[in-house]
Amino acid sequence: MQRVLRGPRGNWGVSGGCHLLAAPPLPNIPAELGSGLGRLGQALKDQLPTWGGGWGGWTPPGMPPGPRPPEEADVVVVGGGVVGWSVAYWLKVLEGQRHGMRVLVVERDPTYSRASTVLSVGGIRQQFSLPENIRMSRFSASFLRDINEHLGVPNEPPIDIQFQPSGYLFLATPQGAAGLEATVRLQREEGARVALLSPAQLKAKFPWMDTEDVAVASYGLEDEGWFDPWTLLNAFRRKAASLGVHSCAGDVRGFVTSAEDAMPRRGLAPATARIKYVHIHMPDSLEYQPVACAIVVNAAGAWAGELLRAAGLPGGLAEPPLPIQPRKRYVYSWHCPDGPGFSCPLLVDTTGAYFRRDGIAGNYLGGMSPPEEEEPDPGDLSVDHDFFQERVWPRLARRVPAFASLRPRGAWAGYYDHNAFDRNGVLGPHPKLENLFLAAGFSGHGLQHAPAAGRAVAELVVKGRYESLDLRRLGWRRLVEGEPLGEDGVV
Repeated sequence: MQRVLRGPRGNWGVSGGCHLLAAPPLPNIPAELGSGLGRLGQALKDQLPTWGGGWGGWTPPGMPPGPRPPEEADVVVVGGGVVGWSVAYWLKVLEGQRHGMRVLVVERDPTYSRASTVLSVGGIRQQFSLPENIRMSRFSASFLRDINEHLGVPNEPPIDIQFQPSGYLFLATPQGAAGLEATVRLQREEGARVALLSPAQLKAKFPWMDTEDVAVASYGLEDEGWFDPWTLLNAFRRKAASLGVHSCAGDVRGFVTSAEDAMPRRGLAPATARIKYVHIHMPDSLEYQPVACAIVVNAAGAWAGELLRAAGLPGGLAEPPLPIQPRKRYVYSWHCPDGPGFSCPLLVDTTGAYFRRDGIAGNYLGGMSPPEEEEPDPGDLSVDHDFFQERVWPRLARRVPAFASLRPRGAWAGYYDHNAFDRNGVLGPHPKLENLFLAAGFSGHGLQHAPAAGRAVAELVVKGRYESLDLRRLGWRRLVEGEPLGEDGVV
């Protein structure tokens, strides 16, 4: 049986908890004895809680590491990736007061070793086929351009996300040319600067490319490129914390809803309900903390669907099921001294393979999504190096002949929060859980849309409506009615 943590909000090693008082100064003793006792005292001090701090690097047996969750919060954000922290940041910005709304961000992987945010290639682009995605990209590009105005913290160094401006280059065969041209017309209508290039123009601009089977290409002229995901995540975290956002390490595995109050009397589950508590399980512990809350935001990324399935919701409150699941994607790195130079774009081939340069020393990153029937097991983040040798490399070498002699350097794997319904994000309130909001399912473009998605969800929570961007079509309604939104620009 699991033991529930209860009692005062204070915790060992946290302000308001129990502490050991410092010992009085040692009496005047011989120098050699004093030196030995001093070393012993320092060793003990390193292991015991001090008056002003926590347990240092030592956690007492049976105690969960890190700060314990509070007993209550106004908003609990499940998921401490860049989308979750963006939501938390915008909640405090829109609220406009330092000690008002109590926002808690819960992250089950505080090392971020398996986080989609930091394992991505860090791209941002305007070239999507859905108007909402284009608008979110434009919002995010503006936000990142002025990032220090938004996320700068007084008395801390300015933020440098190491943005590398370089357009995305999408190639199309004769069969796909009309579709790409129509998409570019839409992008231009939405204000994006995108050029269409003929094969001759393509060859003149990028002479290292084989254009034999290319009919047309689209090339982003501004607000596209890549940046450091870890720096952006930490910038959101630091700024949100400076605004009063709380955080803790833990795994949300269950909800207590108002439906459970009504079921014993009526014998059946109501059509709608509210979440009253979330159960946060402590890391490396059997204990959990129930946190009373008014609002819950599911920003759990690739595990957003799993969260609702595992939450123990009664009756049909979990319907319709959230079709978000983890999809493992490989990122490979290689060296090719004769490869494309500084003007190299992020190229998306007609075959689906992609690459970009990584610095300016002949290093590159790239990969490709596998066919649906060959999706790898997402149970771990092991890398299939044969996939590069047999699938990715031949496609790259055909497009860039210099890559025939590339030298592989390494690889890693990360997760897409794949929306199996239509590969677009799901934003907004749940149709049956009245105080649950979702921000997940971006299928590979969550990092670049995080500033916009976080703002949108925060507007719904604080103001009850979208104000900056109208993203109503990305809500749950399309899942209920079975009407997917098409997006052709998923890489």
